[in-house]
Amino acid sequence: MELEKTLLRKVGEAIKKFDMIRDGDRVAVGLSGGKDSVTLLEALLLLQKRAPIKFSVSAFTIEQGKFLASIKPFGEYLQARGVEWEYFKDGPSFRLLEEEPNHGCDKCSRFRRRAVYEVGKRMGANVIALGHTMDDFCESLLRNAMYTGRMAALPAVTNSAEGDFRLIRPLVYVSEAITTAYAAQLSAPVIPCGCSQKTGTVRGTLRHIFKDLESEHPFLKENLLSAMANIETSRLLDPRYLPADCGGKPASATPVNPFPVVTDM
Repeated sequence: MELEKTLLRKVGEAIKKFDMIRDGDRVAVGLSGGKDSVTLLEALLLLQKRAPIKFSVSAFTIEQGKFLASIKPFGEYLQARGVEWEYFKDGPSFRLLEEEPNHGCDKCSRFRRRAVYEVGKRMGANVIALGHTMDDFCESLLRNAMYTGRMAALPAVTNSAEGDFRLIRPLVYVSEAITTAYAAQLSAPVIPCGCSQKTGTVRGTLRHIFKDLESEHPFLKENLLSAMANIETSRLLDPRYLPADCGGKPASATPVNPFPVVTDM
């Protein structure tokens, strides 16, 4: 019960701070088959009963041909919970798997994003909830800084390119330690994706770095998350945010970085 209180407090804080869910919203939760997304779904279902506003909660799963086991138990679990669930087998992702079996995470993410929007429209949703945790936000920040040369992470709230959906990440203040423990309490099925088994990835490297550092600095991720909300632009090197007498220049004079921002979805 204490774990659930902590989870709901942190999710509620994120929803309130970033105005993630509003009266009348139709929220569709992207279920990957893992512990994070199922924890998010359960948290939103609980908050739905307590919130002073009315919103609906449904779920969907995008099949890209990478699950290591049948997704059927997941569907049975959701049916028992009385949750509307859409299972979408994405043909283009399967063709990508055949034509480019060694494609990277970014391409897979782009295919998944297209499928998510397609399913969201079909379900009549206007909000897509994604299960990225505090850990993902911190890893994204370092991945962009170290490998693309930009200070950027995952947004807590953003809109789809055409404005059809609000994309929200209510687990921004929730650690994977919490989602792991909470999912275990639920006895919910966890269907791993083959990508989680890959070795030698940037994500894997960063997780090892965090693990080593956190043995001596247990609040490292909390501090990084706090830093994302406490930016001192005058202490960085972007001329767009510096005074004119300190090298400041208009945005048009700033060189364009050829590397893409890594967002993952």
